[in-house]
Amino acid sequence: MNIGQLLIIGFEGTELSPRLASLLTTIQPAGVILFARNIRTAAQAHTLLRDCQKHVSTPLFTCVDLEGGTVDRFRSAVGRSPSAAEVFATGSRALFRKHGRVIGENCRALGFNVDFAPVLDLAFEASRPVMSSRAVSDNPRQVIIYAREFLRGLSDAGVLGCGKHFPGLGEATLDTHHKLPSVEKPLRKLWEQDLVPYRVLRRDLPMVMVSHAAFPAVTEKAIPASLSRRWITDILRKKIRYTGLIVSDDMEMGAVQDFDPIEHSAVQHIRAGGDIALVCHKEEMVVRAHESLIREAERDPKFARRVEQSARHILAFKKRWIKSDKRAAMRRPTPPPTPARIEERARQLRQFGEEICMATLARTSKNAGRKKGRA
Repeated sequence: MNIGQLLIIGFEGTELSPRLASLLTTIQPAGVILFARNIRTAAQAHTLLRDCQKHVSTPLFTCVDLEGGTVDRFRSAVGRSPSAAEVFATGSRALFRKHGRVIGENCRALGFNVDFAPVLDLAFEASRPVMSSRAVSDNPRQVIIYAREFLRGLSDAGVLGCGKHFPGLGEATLDTHHKLPSVEKPLRKLWEQDLVPYRVLRRDLPMVMVSHAAFPAVTEKAIPASLSRRWITDILRKKIRYTGLIVSDDMEMGAVQDFDPIEHSAVQHIRAGGDIALVCHKEEMVVRAHESLIREAERDPKFARRVEQSARHILAFKKRWIKSDKRAAMRRPTPPPTPARIEERARQLRQFGEEICMATLARTSKNAGRKKGRA
């Protein structure tokens, strides 16, 4: 039944332990995700990902959250990447694309083939304390311009992107890592604002990540979107007509853990129409999620069919990407990064950061000149 394909898992440590090897062999997950805690150096991260793949029979999604700015897992291994907001401030589509390409090339160099970026949340005032420089604009059309170019840059490097956090955290005032935010906004307004990037980019997004925020005006009760059939199947799949992979945000986040134990939330995400549940930290949580999916598939034939549908979708997606995209990182794994190569990547990051600063200053000066001319 390939139930493991419905999970992307995280873990502690910087090397493949016998315990982790056993977990991977048993579960056979769709992918693994590394965080800063797992990455000491570029070469070590590459080795860790390569060793994980040895214990899984299908090609792994090797994933990372790398947006730049405050969400940058490579800061100590390669260097600092500019945030989305910093790059957006230049107003340059060429630099938007270069942002994706530079980040994608760094992902590729360390052995990653999936980057959970870009953020498509609108930069409304309500979420500013939470989202900060992760969100680029309160105008959905501007978000689309940046995100489309960023995704093209990732693709240039052979890396898959993922739009997040559906249906949108722009009006959320709480951090889903800790609490369940409730966004009091009707579907009509969400459709005209927060959902516009997903509607327009539905063919550009290999993956969409669903958030744990609640939208009671849409679902009639305060249920996380990641567990909602109304959001995942009725709106994202049917109304928006999205056909790529649907993944949850981390199922260990406080917003969803406070709502339901992981045994229920992992099952409910898949039942609602999701393809992959992220379980990003504790081995115990990974095992509990996996075992609950198996139990429910054995108990409920309808759920078993839902599991098989997503498993086939994921495996077909991997096969199609490997076959159709000659740049795909999953098709051609990169060789271990040498110190010289990582130094070159670090140098290019520094140059890109300088380029962003110069372009922003030039744009600011130009805009100031225009205002002065009109005065």
